[in-house]
Amino acid sequence: MSDKICVGAIAGAFGVKGEVRLKSFCSEPRDIAGYGPLTTEDGKRSFTVKLTRPVTGGIGARLSDVSTREQAEALRGTTLWAPREALPSLPDDEFYHADLIGLDVFDTGGRSLGRVHAIYDHGAGDILEITGREQLLLPFTRAVVPTVDLKAGRIIADPPDSDE
Repeated sequence: MSDKICVGAIAGAFGVKGEVRLKSFCSEPRDIAGYGPLTTEDGKRSFTVKLTRPVTGGIGARLSDVSTREQAEALRGTTLWAPREALPSLPDDEFYHADLIGLDVFDTGGRSLGRVHAIYDHGAGDILEITGREQLLLPFTRAVVPTVDLKAGRIIADPPDSDE
């Protein structure tokens, strides 16, 4: 498991005084400001986040050491990471996406299906992208994914028959 979790991304500049448009990946979007200084993925930059107002496509925010539109625009696409220990622990049936990516996936008969490559959320629930002999997209529901064993590093899935 990673020692940091991606909690958001900078979608671009907002206004002319260095404000940014944040896309929060938190279940409660405003929580992004409460996870301490956030870092870039490589850890080379750190930002304190002060939320300002709701904006189209995200949340307006001021980041420490960002005071011009040009500085804010240069950060477009930058992901923001929080230390795992700053985040709340989750109930047994919820998982951080970072913990699922890379897990081995087996069917209920023990046959390897591949590994979790990515997780997508298009509004109707999470979809796991599994890469192996073939690419699979599986709904992340208890019916299709009955077991997630983080300690063993595996997922048991019961994919629907492709003949149906």
